[in-house]
Amino acid sequence: MTTRWWSTALFLGAGLGYAFSANAGFKVVALGVNGGVEEGNLTSYLIRSDSQTRYLALDAGSVLPGISKALAKGSFPEVTAQNSAPFTPQGAVFRQLISAYFISHGHLDHLAGLIVASPQDSKKPIYGTNDTIDILRQHYFNWRVWPNFSDSGSGQRIGTYRLTALRPGQRASLGTSGLSGVVYPLSHGGVSSSMLLVSNELASQQQETFAFFGDTGADKQEKSRDLGAIWRVLGEEIKQHRLKGMIIETSFPNGVPDAQLFGHLTPALLLGELKNLEQAAGGAGSLKGLKIVISHIKPSLMVGADPRAEIMRQLEEGNRLGVHFIFMQQGDSQAF
Repeated sequence: MTTRWWSTALFLGAGLGYAFSANAGFKVVALGVNGGVEEGNLTSYLIRSDSQTRYLALDAGSVLPGISKALAKGSFPEVTAQNSAPFTPQGAVFRQLISAYFISHGHLDHLAGLIVASPQDSKKPIYGTNDTIDILRQHYFNWRVWPNFSDSGSGQRIGTYRLTALRPGQRASLGTSGLSGVVYPLSHGGVSSSMLLVSNELASQQQETFAFFGDTGADKQEKSRDLGAIWRVLGEEIKQHRLKGMIIETSFPNGVPDAQLFGHLTPALLLGELKNLEQAAGGAGSLKGLKIVISHIKPSLMVGADPRAEIMRQLEEGNRLGVHFIFMQQGDSQAF
């Protein structure tokens, strides 16, 4: 793999002036933002630090369609038709700028893009919890659903991907992205999911962090303490002025019965959980300016329904915390 064309490229996104983002530390590109239904726009984000050129993928529901949309929007200014050879710009981002994947859980809308595009990917690691790695090994890369592009499991091992299980609570380096991360468990309607706290160690030794949540329900509905434990961790990150932002789901508008949430959040449930984070972070006002990307909104096929607009309105109407909700579209980039 040649690294000449991108090794010196560095895109420095400008901060937007919020209290948590006086100096941007990460760049996030949205390759897919929805939860289910539309296969070309499923949950997938890329993140890199401002001191690095290569990205870590956070889930991979849609990959190549999102890269194309991001290129069209100018989200990868370092990539051109002239400097991407022998690949197309889409291929250069896919094969060379994405250095590793983190998959939050084994549901299809969080990894389908990775599976389908795997025949043309370059060698790189896939990270996840032990449960997620087992699902990839046993139920996807098994020569029945898909050829085994991993380095373990059934049949011939093509070896494109190194499947790497992360132990909860233990820090691990993440490919060649220059990032490290700690994984924490989440409850998703009885299914194991996870949150990754991404870290960037700067030369100045000042650590910056970013939280990516896989699908999750609220603790009360899930009869879980997983989010409560995560809020205590993130509360300390906020107290130490390290947390730059987060991506978290809000799948349905308010009013969906608990029995039909299937381990997801609504605006009311998210705001209630963020109130718990506020208490863990030091009390009233401690979340002011925190950037929160809302992900995994489920589109509707009903005439006149607009879940995205409804969720945006409900979150803003209930926002007493001073947080900054961000609704990225596919292909957008955002500095944190």
